[in-house]
Amino acid sequence: MNGLERFSLNQETIRQWSLPELAEGCAEAGVRRVGLWRAPVRAYGVERAARLMREAGLTVSSLCRGGFLTAADPADRAAALADNRAAVDEAAALGTDTLVLVCGGLPEGSRDLCAARERIADALAELVPYAAERGVRPAIEPLHPMFASDRCVVSTLAQALDLAERFPADRMGVVVDTYHLWWDDTVPRLIERAGASGRIAAFQLADWITPLPEGVLLGRGQLGDGCVDLRGFRERVDAAGYTGPVEAEIFNPALWARDGAEVLAETTERYRRLVA
Repeated sequence: MNGLERFSLNQETIRQWSLPELAEGCAEAGVRRVGLWRAPVRAYGVERAARLMREAGLTVSSLCRGGFLTAADPADRAAALADNRAAVDEAAALGTDTLVLVCGGLPEGSRDLCAARERIADALAELVPYAAERGVRPAIEPLHPMFASDRCVVSTLAQALDLAERFPADRMGVVVDTYHLWWDDTVPRLIERAGASGRIAAFQLADWITPLPEGVLLGRGQLGDGCVDLRGFRERVDAAGYTGPVEAEIFNPALWARDGAEVLAETTERYRRLVA
């Protein structure tokens, strides 16, 4: 027992590592789970990446990302659905049952958040059966409200659950991400609601630091550098029945500029001390 039994390293936390470096570094550090991203996996080759992870003894906890399902134009909508079906196939090939969805922002010229969310629901009605046939459960990740215009009109865990609950729990889940949800005082009861029906598909960690060093997208803080009650979040998702991976997903250029093994050692030490 090394205290990392549930810990997962999201690939973007140490973006400077190639996939082989990620596999080798995690294996050497005693990390047994990784969250992967589609672009580097595709560049390396999906089947080749799956084999690399298996041979290193690593389990893929999640694949990021599908989504961007808010298009109003029929051709754009069809293209988005095709891309999401490809994402499902990639997740299945990697051996993960969790495809993280960033649902998409407002189409150009639109100001109608409600209509955008309904288009997400319509698209999911087509995607969810396809994913279920392949053993993959899409999971809606609510993003901080500052992303609502361009990346994700789903800003709260309540909005994510309202969409997810239109589908069976074993086919559609949600992501609890500390970076995006720490500010919302309704989150404790919403985590209970998500857990009661088995909706929590992934739990991700990053801290909130101010001032944001690189803007909101690349401003995630290393664990313990900000104001988020990381252990409190972990205890809440555990109490709600979640027993899955706890994935550190930190987008931060300052971390990317450092030695990857040093970043991993720091992240795992802080996970043990502040989260586990």
